Amino acid sequence: MYLLDTNHCSYIINNTPNVIAAVQSRSTSDIGISIITYGELLYMTEKSERQAQNLAAVQAFLIGFDLYFIDEETAIFYSQIKAAVFNMFAPKDKSKRRSISVGDLGFDDHDLWIAATAIQHNLILVSADSDFVRIQQAQSFSLESWL
Repeated sequence: MYLLDTNHCSYIINNTPNVIAAVQSRSTSDIGISIITYGELLYMTEKSERQAQNLAAVQAFLIGFDLYFIDEETAIFYSQIKAAVFNMFAPKDKSKRRSISVGDLGFDDHDLWIAATAIQHNLILVSADSDFVRIQQAQSFSLESWL
């Protein structure tokens, strides 16, 4: 089972051949997206020049896929991943650590929530975002790209 990151959702919506072929070779019932990814897609439509057309494309895209919500268990995985990322990439000097956030280390909280969702549901995260490779260094999970 697979969890699509925002970039792969965009590739599907924009008919990127490699990604479309990968989706077609799998059952859509085995593919889902995080509510975080859904929010990112909606944000992209809000800031676009063709809001109505892009919103319709996102809504049509969503019809075929499961949506994974955040719950208490997701929050537990998120906190563990965030702590692991911080411990691996933050300065070791305690005085420097106090003023550092995971954002300062180049990580986006949305990506941490998406990774937590994949781990919680034992899904393969599908993304072309190199930040997930860095997150994998701190917390093991399955990751692939369909590009």
